[in-house]
Amino acid sequence: MPAAYATSMRLKFPIVALALEILTIILFGVFVVYDDGKPHGHDDAHANSSHDEQQPMDLYPMFQDVHVMIFIGFGFLMTFLKKYGFSSVGVNLLLAAFGLQWGLLMQGVWHLDGGKIKVNILKIINADFSTATVLISFGAILGKTSPVQLLIMTILEITIFSINEHLVATVLQANDVGASMIIHAYGAYFGLAVARVLYRPGLRNGHENEGSVYHSDLFAMIGTVFLWMFWPSFNSAIAEPGATQLTAVINTYLSLAACVLSAYAVSSLVEHKGKLDMVHIQNATLAGGVAVGTCADMSIGPFGAMLIGLVAGIVSTLGFKYLSPILASKLGIQDTCGVHNLHGMPGILGGLAGIVAVALGKKDGGNAAMQAAALASSIGFALVGGFLTGFIMKLPFWGQPPDQKCYDDSIYWEVPDEGEENEESLAHADHSTNKAEA
Repeated sequence: MPAAYATSMRLKFPIVALALEILTIILFGVFVVYDDGKPHGHDDAHANSSHDEQQPMDLYPMFQDVHVMIFIGFGFLMTFLKKYGFSSVGVNLLLAAFGLQWGLLMQGVWHLDGGKIKVNILKIINADFSTATVLISFGAILGKTSPVQLLIMTILEITIFSINEHLVATVLQANDVGASMIIHAYGAYFGLAVARVLYRPGLRNGHENEGSVYHSDLFAMIGTVFLWMFWPSFNSAIAEPGATQLTAVINTYLSLAACVLSAYAVSSLVEHKGKLDMVHIQNATLAGGVAVGTCADMSIGPFGAMLIGLVAGIVSTLGFKYLSPILASKLGIQDTCGVHNLHGMPGILGGLAGIVAVALGKKDGGNAAMQAAALASSIGFALVGGFLTGFIMKLPFWGQPPDQKCYDDSIYWEVPDEGEENEESLAHADHSTNKAEA
């Protein structure tokens, strides 16, 4: 690694990280207070009278489930790269911890009460949701960006996300309880737009570290299983309490189950000698949770939920097998984690399913035109915002890592195993030399 780059990063990252946190603390000091439980002048974007009647801690179990998904699920899902595990989990923690603070501010500014943002469990769930968009986008550019670049992306992406969320939930009054459109489709296409701007011709033919080993794929499966288990909470956390929330849990539960079978089946069908591809199993098995999100709280019936899951598993697996190589070779979009297949296409599928469900009268008061507008808005904000953010991230002073150091933890982390392996190699070489001389 060039000495100048190392020195530059040693200074930039601490300065940027501390400056952002100090700014955030000042803004919290000015605007953020505890929710006193008194009637609000303005409800949260997703709040309703039923939520207001709940006790302050009623949603805490749901919050913890979502929290586990953000910090363990997303973090470990990205550990498949053989030399990038520290960054996958560690930078995920960094971005999520900053993102949830920034999300509270950016979402709260639309719903000030007496000039203050009142924090409660519902608001911190929504703040966690805002960080999910960043973590999805992170997957598209995994291994090719610096922590400083990613902190800049976090600020911009969550700010733009909060505008789109307010437009979808408050202005259009569209239904997207599990956020297929405003989180998954938005996060995926935002990340793909950034990836296109940050395209590296030097990585056109791949990189020696852009791959997995047995244990790294096993770690990634930990993330998959946590996400799979807790996804019903993600899709139901902000649903209206009671029967509607239960409907969201059941629909997600069944969609995920059906998705697993279709993903396994298609993976075996398209792979050599009918074997399973671990990339498909790690990712496509989750697509049912994404795709059922928009209509999770609608009365689509168990059959409808399972059908959505079945289609999502098929679409996602085929995307990994056939579409990702085309995006990389023809469009210059190097999507490291395949977020287009797990979040992008299933997010659009969820948006389309929501349009159909509302048109069929599965949601009281729903408007199919507004659902379509919400999907278009989410993709539009994602693409425009992603391109603009990509150009800002590309500015040279943020410290983008050189091609030869992509997908490598050692550029940003102390990696103990690397030193031990080098010492063992040297010891082995000395031993061999001594034997030869003897």
